Amino acid sequence: MCKSSYSGRHLSGGAGWRLCSLLAVAWVLGAPRSHATCLLSKDPAIRELQTLVDKDAAQALKQVASRLKSLEYVPQPDVQLLASLYAVQSQAYSILELDDDAKSAALKGLRIATRVSDPVHLDLLSSYAENVYDAAGMDAALKTIDAARAAQAPGSLADTCLLITRGVLQRRQDRADLAIGSLTQAYHASTAPEFAAPRINSAAELSTVMRSMGDYTQALALNQEVIDWDDEHGATLSLSVNRFLRGKILSLTGKYGYAIGEFAEARKLSVQLHDTQGVAFADLHDCNARLELGQLQLAALECNHALRAFTAAHSADEVKETQALLARIDLANGRADKALTKLNEVLDQGGADLLPSRVAALFQLRARANAALGNYAGAYIDLTEYVRRYAAANDVERSKAAASLRARFETDREIERNALLKRELGVSREQSQRQAQQLRWNAIVVTSGVLVIALLIYFLIANRRYRQQLVKLASLDGLTGLPNRRRTAELATAALANATVSESALTIAILDMDHFKIINDRCGHATGDFVLKEFARVGREALRDSDVLGRWGGEEFLLIMPGATSEIAQASLERIRTLVFGIHLPASGAGLRVSLSAGLATSLRHGRSLDEMIARADSALYAAKNEGRDLVRVADESSLSTTGIRRAIRQ
Repeated sequence: MCKSSYSGRHLSGGAGWRLCSLLAVAWVLGAPRSHATCLLSKDPAIRELQTLVDKDAAQALKQVASRLKSLEYVPQPDVQLLASLYAVQSQAYSILELDDDAKSAALKGLRIATRVSDPVHLDLLSSYAENVYDAAGMDAALKTIDAARAAQAPGSLADTCLLITRGVLQRRQDRADLAIGSLTQAYHASTAPEFAAPRINSAAELSTVMRSMGDYTQALALNQEVIDWDDEHGATLSLSVNRFLRGKILSLTGKYGYAIGEFAEARKLSVQLHDTQGVAFADLHDCNARLELGQLQLAALECNHALRAFTAAHSADEVKETQALLARIDLANGRADKALTKLNEVLDQGGADLLPSRVAALFQLRARANAALGNYAGAYIDLTEYVRRYAAANDVERSKAAASLRARFETDREIERNALLKRELGVSREQSQRQAQQLRWNAIVVTSGVLVIALLIYFLIANRRYRQQLVKLASLDGLTGLPNRRRTAELATAALANATVSESALTIAILDMDHFKIINDRCGHATGDFVLKEFARVGREALRDSDVLGRWGGEEFLLIMPGATSEIAQASLERIRTLVFGIHLPASGAGLRVSLSAGLATSLRHGRSLDEMIARADSALYAAKNEGRDLVRVADESSLSTTGIRRAIRQ
């Protein structure tokens, strides 16, 4: 059974789960309808009901039902009053996310209030449109709203409210570039005191759009405006949602401590409203913030609270999101096997049932879990999928950002043109003032153009940087920061080709950490990771700028030394071997010390293939291991060159 403060009653069976599911969607998307109506009634009794919807929608529904029942016994009821009651009923159902009931009530009212100039008709029209979610229905609703706007005076209260509804539908269609234009226009048009309701409605919707576009500063400012209004007017339900949304925005900016405070306030309000889903979402995002701060124990506690609530409500998507966070906690605590089990459950459909923006990170997380368990093949597959999805998501986000930027620019220009027209009409009696105004606005337009060009140049530069970062991500080992195996092989091939053309020396060495498995078993994988990272650091410090040290696999590394003879290479390796002794182990590693063995092979003018050189170096490494480890050995010309020699010897 799910209990929701939105309805103020227990809900069981299909209706209950349906409401819980809808509430979950509202919390995830962060865009439930925060305030009841934009066009407040002039009738004090109806206006009181409209205000009550923001505070307690369930109580408002009870009062409306009582009023409607009393009108059944009136031979000729007041049709305006009847339509207004249906409008309030639709608004209350909308707040409760009961879309079908909201549309049904709105249609009843629209059959009575048919005049397109009637505010009640427009309110019913907006309420119906804002509860449509299918693609065809939203397209039809947009056409209806645009037709209604055409009959209103531009800039009027009715026109502004319909413009907000238009922006809501555009945002729901994932057209942030269009929604920001409609909502920004409505926001700027709502500066007069009598426009307080559309002002706060447009601010709430615009904050959500700004957050989706990554403009967190504007999103926070708009969100705070809505919170102040909610607090002043005692809109508890709306306040709980908007405090939660503020926490989400703060998390996106990395201010996790402040975000935790907002989630705590949202949770407190949800408890007062007996809203178990609101509490669960506050716990879920509190868990995520604490995980980012490294508070693993508290994070696990909050996530488990949320998991129980979502499981009871059969909220499959939220269960998977919570499981993913718990997998991160398991991985951070060294429980890679448990993390992998959870991630396999989360990605049981290959991410097809999850939001695309979250899937890439899940594949990266599973790659880390596989790597920690030594399943490098699985880790490589997941990393490849991560890079592919990350690149695709990045391209989509860039396209959306560019489209949104164009829309914002066009909206600003339209607002500027309207403002300019008003100013020109106001000073048309005096020619000199009109010319001064014209020059001033021309300067603003030119400045705006320069700023837009500068922004476009910035986005081009940022795009290039993103691509470079992506290439770097695909080429580097995540733990050590060294080139990964694929990139190291490319660099080695290029170095051998250059050495062949220039007839210069090239030395290849394979380095292997001694007794690494014992260090891992005795001291833990975290210590093992520390040893590998420290080795990478001292290796880079000890080598020449022209040398390349890359991770070849596990605790094995490949060193490429262009122009180095075996004597120079051996001296460098001895230097690294000495520096490695300085890597200290914890108390659990008593009796152990960090050391390495290395085998090197040199190609002197007479060409050698890369596979042959690596095989010779591998053979020399085996000799170093066989002779007691902590040694550097040089391969002689008679060394076997088959790539399978080392594997065969070990087997």
